[in-house]
Amino acid sequence: MDGRSFQFMKVHATWEVLTRYADTLKIRMPIKEIPRDVSALSLWDLMTVQLERLLNPFQLDPHKVPSPKKKYTWPFDRNKMYLYNIPENRDDFMSNATRSRIVDYVLRRKEFSDEGRQFSFGQINAGIRRLIADGTYLAAYPLHEGGWKKKCKMNMRRLLYDNWASWRVWYKVQPLHYIRIYFGEKIGLYFAWLGYYTYALIPASVIGFLVFIFGLVTINSDPISVESCDPSNNYTMCPLCNGRCGYWDYDQICMHVKATHTFDNAATVFFAVFMSLWGTFYLEFWKREQAGIQSLWDLRNFEEEEEPPRPEYLARLANCPKSKPHKVTGAMEPYYPFWGRQVPVYLTSSAIMLFLVLAAVAAVIGIVFYRISVLAALYMIDDPLVYRNATLVVSATAACINLVVIFLLNFVYTRIATCLTDWECLRTQSEHDNSLTFKFYILQFINYYSSLFYIAFFKGRFAGEPAHYVTFFGARQEECQGGSCLTELCIQLAIIFVGKQLIQNNVVDILVPQIKKVFDTLCTRNKEHDRSNLPWVKDYRLEDMGPTGLFNEYLEMMIQFGFVTLFVAAFPLAPFFALLNNIIELRSDADKFVTQYRRRMAARAQDIGIWYDILHGLTRFAVLTNGLIIAFTSSFIQRAVYRFAYSQDGTLNGFVNNSLAYFNISDFPPDVRPYESEIKPQYNATEFCRYPDYREPPWSPDKYKYTSQHWHVVAAQFIFLVVFENLVVVTTSIIAYIIPDVPRKLNEQMRQEAVITNNIILETELLRYKEGSKDATLGENALGNIRSRTGNQYDSGGSGDGDCTHVSKSDSCKDVEEVAV
Repeated sequence: MDGRSFQFMKVHATWEVLTRYADTLKIRMPIKEIPRDVSALSLWDLMTVQLERLLNPFQLDPHKVPSPKKKYTWPFDRNKMYLYNIPENRDDFMSNATRSRIVDYVLRRKEFSDEGRQFSFGQINAGIRRLIADGTYLAAYPLHEGGWKKKCKMNMRRLLYDNWASWRVWYKVQPLHYIRIYFGEKIGLYFAWLGYYTYALIPASVIGFLVFIFGLVTINSDPISVESCDPSNNYTMCPLCNGRCGYWDYDQICMHVKATHTFDNAATVFFAVFMSLWGTFYLEFWKREQAGIQSLWDLRNFEEEEEPPRPEYLARLANCPKSKPHKVTGAMEPYYPFWGRQVPVYLTSSAIMLFLVLAAVAAVIGIVFYRISVLAALYMIDDPLVYRNATLVVSATAACINLVVIFLLNFVYTRIATCLTDWECLRTQSEHDNSLTFKFYILQFINYYSSLFYIAFFKGRFAGEPAHYVTFFGARQEECQGGSCLTELCIQLAIIFVGKQLIQNNVVDILVPQIKKVFDTLCTRNKEHDRSNLPWVKDYRLEDMGPTGLFNEYLEMMIQFGFVTLFVAAFPLAPFFALLNNIIELRSDADKFVTQYRRRMAARAQDIGIWYDILHGLTRFAVLTNGLIIAFTSSFIQRAVYRFAYSQDGTLNGFVNNSLAYFNISDFPPDVRPYESEIKPQYNATEFCRYPDYREPPWSPDKYKYTSQHWHVVAAQFIFLVVFENLVVVTTSIIAYIIPDVPRKLNEQMRQEAVITNNIILETELLRYKEGSKDATLGENALGNIRSRTGNQYDSGGSGDGDCTHVSKSDSCKDVEEVAV
């Protein structure tokens, strides 16, 4: 393989080792159950059964994938083996994921040298991760359980592929119980969350699609669209650029106004409120779903193990002269001085992070200059098709360029954030992952959303009026066509959101691994035929997920959740496209875990961790952004103020005329006045031009000053924002308070299970006592004597052809016949 020979070592844990460390880790194992009467079904249970029958087409085949039965469990105690439901074949007592977890626990802490300084978990020269970091071993991973193709015998891996990773079952529910058994609780929780998020997108997608259809249906009857597209109104507009742009008619942006109405209509506010409530309902019901999973998977009394230091941390501190006692264990451990090393590193890292944030902002400013220059160039082209759609063309091309810039900055940010986190040299893997998560998400947030924030809240806000335009580095600022930037925000959001999902999620995550897999197969086809079919060789050729694990999968979904919630008022179809992407994402991730990745070491987790806090923060922040979009980006408030305070008939008839101010063309400054060659003949007699703003006309004593209607609109915008924010925040807080994190029925069930478990243990102890407490006591004492006599033998290790952990070793190492566990 690649011109080198490889040696593979298979690590096996004996029954004695498994039970000893299961006792140490207090792993909950199933106990013997006493037959008892089954209670009758309640009315709610009967209704649930009927609902499951309606959803039967989406359920997995119960003959192929049987539903798991709830087992009563108890922390394992090797001194009370009689309590547990141990089958005749003891290898079936623990799942392969549990066996792998125990072996990994041992290998991560086993010393491999008597040299080196002591630390809180033994020596610096300890743990398989340190050996891999030093290059002694190339990899350590548990083996997949057989093949996944049709020609292979049925096994857990093929069961997961046929009923989970295959595209033939894309509409089926996930076999979460089997995912948990095969990959562990941490990966199982990720797919449970992803599946629940996908289900939650269904109602949001339906409502968003209906809002979009409502906008399409009401376009031709909308008074603003009718007035904007009527050429008889003869609204002559002021030039859009200095010098080279002439006057134009307002009906030229008819299509732009109609497109704006598709997303900015009476249903927009309703949808924004709905999505704010949807985010709260989703998070609250996910906590309830997570509580059910924790109960089913025995994660309620979860206690994390004390993490050992990272191998990279130990390698860097190998020659560090300073040490201090560990806060938990009290053992001496090397460390970096706080003021001499950690503070300068953190300050430098923060400065570099600030520079990267400013780089993303600079990229947005560069795209703004592109928009200004290209827009001016398009207006110089004497083609109605070009200058009438100049704004749409510039918005679309700028969004595409921004998407390319985002991908390039992501590439740079990934490398720099990783280097900064490695430079910080954090002690544990959790600290390292949390620091990396913070850096990645901050940089990704700025990278993906900065251009959207610019269009939504800054573009056209400070343009000025024709007599005194505000310039930016000598260039006239961009303005929103038709007085609203909502259409441009929608275009930018759609291109970035859909483009990211199409290019990154589908092309990069699906096609590239497949092409790489085919290329690797062709390169190694003629090498080592005698070993290529061995399972450990096949697994070694698979892709390694790396130390970050599920980090990239979660981060991808967090960015998508931001698109769905933060700017949903401007793009109601965002939940629909997110739903389509997640259906593909879920099955593609399943395929990667089953067929393309090495099997991940089983790890336990109680919840989705820091990602829930990010979801909660985005949901709260989305209330503010959507309120600002409705109040300041859309024309909802302007329409409401006109309709209820200034309209003659209480309708929107005449709204466009009311929203356009008058300007005397004789007041143009010389550098702004259009060239004579750019003025078309029909505009030669023009005395006044119009522009979107609420300002006094030139015949007023306070010409070009803000009118009272402008201040009414501003006051209404802030009043709406305050009312909207407080109403939604109070409503969501009440919803979060009313909905309990743990369902009442589940809470009662858990209490009942605790009582039943205690009763089973007491009854088992009583039966054992009745069968002969004296013999049982003698037997236990004898067994204890045997363990004490053979303890050193088991402590020294064991070997065999097990299937728990698999280590690939380079040929520079000496042959090892057995592994100490």
